[in-house]
Amino acid sequence: MLKLQVNKHLKQHLSVLAAFLFASTAALAQQNPQIDFRSTGRGAPMLADMNDYALTGATMRRADGRVGQEPEFTGSAPPGETPAGIEPLPVDIFTSKDFYQDQALWTDPRYFRCNSPAALEDLWGGNRSSLIGEDPPGSAAWGDCDQDYPREAIVSPYDFPTAQAHYEALLAETRSRGGPTEHTYATLPNEWNGRYQHPGRTPGNWYWYRMRHNQTPTILSLLTPEYQTRMVQEAYHHANTNAAQWPSQYCWPEGFMRRWHEAAVWEHNIMVTPKMVQILAGVVRNFITSVHIGREFNLDGNNPRLGEDVPRWYGETIGFWDNDTLITWTSNIQGWKVHAAPEFSSSLQTVEIYSPNRDAAGNFLGLNHEAIFYDPEALVEPVRIVRNFVKLSDFDEGEPYVFVECVQTLFPSDGRATPVSPGQTIEYTIPDMYGRPWADIWEENFEQDMQKPQTEDIFSFE
Repeated sequence: MLKLQVNKHLKQHLSVLAAFLFASTAALAQQNPQIDFRSTGRGAPMLADMNDYALTGATMRRADGRVGQEPEFTGSAPPGETPAGIEPLPVDIFTSKDFYQDQALWTDPRYFRCNSPAALEDLWGGNRSSLIGEDPPGSAAWGDCDQDYPREAIVSPYDFPTAQAHYEALLAETRSRGGPTEHTYATLPNEWNGRYQHPGRTPGNWYWYRMRHNQTPTILSLLTPEYQTRMVQEAYHHANTNAAQWPSQYCWPEGFMRRWHEAAVWEHNIMVTPKMVQILAGVVRNFITSVHIGREFNLDGNNPRLGEDVPRWYGETIGFWDNDTLITWTSNIQGWKVHAAPEFSSSLQTVEIYSPNRDAAGNFLGLNHEAIFYDPEALVEPVRIVRNFVKLSDFDEGEPYVFVECVQTLFPSDGRATPVSPGQTIEYTIPDMYGRPWADIWEENFEQDMQKPQTEDIFSFE
């Protein structure tokens, strides 16, 4: 298994950072919530600010990382060329005929031509401009081999083996401070109610899960051997065969982790009541997080849960208040995938903390959202994502939430997403939504001559 040295001092809780500095309409990113005590499991400072790092992969984007009218090349060598001072590998993901046999090379950024996972997805033109070259896929452009957001800033800074242990520690900590707070309609933080800006459009609010600031081996180092292989499989079919299988293009379920994808959720609508907090967002599907205040999970069965012992696409969530901070635990999640990001399993659980962001005068600006992910099947250690929601308005102004209903117009044909017109008759195989339908398509159409190993240990980097 790929191993990178983790900064040991990260595991020690550091003093809380100074209060946020905010612009009038947008909070600066990669900061930490304003708390006035030393916590065992929330508010640890970020080790690195994503905004200090350039994009890793070869893309055509504006310097700030967003798609713009005047994009610029972010890689180190255009299609058909090699970066100065870099010796290419004899075979890489663009020239390989069988990525399964290249597992010893997956630790080397050159195997991916120093492209981030999202850049591999974009090279054929997924980001409006093709960088695959005139003799694809072997002529693909190179990313920047000197750029990489540090792994130490991705892994969790907290010493908890499970989400349950983390949540229970935060609950005990809150009790020691006189909580949890049992809000009434009169005492609720009603300023939370309202519409919040699309996190991907918040200036500076860029986080590692966008998969645009990391070398691909860095992300692989977070994964168990099986999930490393799954991620390289997707990267291969993005970069080499140009056969992306995105759930949204087929109106398949979006999955739990799409809540953090830059293009998957737009403006957020948040409503608070004494017994329920609901967060609603959507683009192709509608994402609903219902936080059940004060309830406890049934710990019998496969995963902690509130209902039946059946995984749910967005899981089930309980939580409690510490004054005006909301602490939640989500479990019973259906495993799935997200674009260029790693697959996750049905063992995934999260602890999430929503804390108010305020200016120097105490005015409410929005919410800091800190999430820690525990997935013993997919992750070698827990990881963390920190982002900010900037409040746009209350519900009595601005545009109402638009419910999104996905209507399928693309269907997989010979392994590729193909438009189908109304009235057209096609042959279609119904996918298994509780398996890996994307992998079924790749293996049937593009991997017939590959030698897929039959045992898990053969995927190990050791």
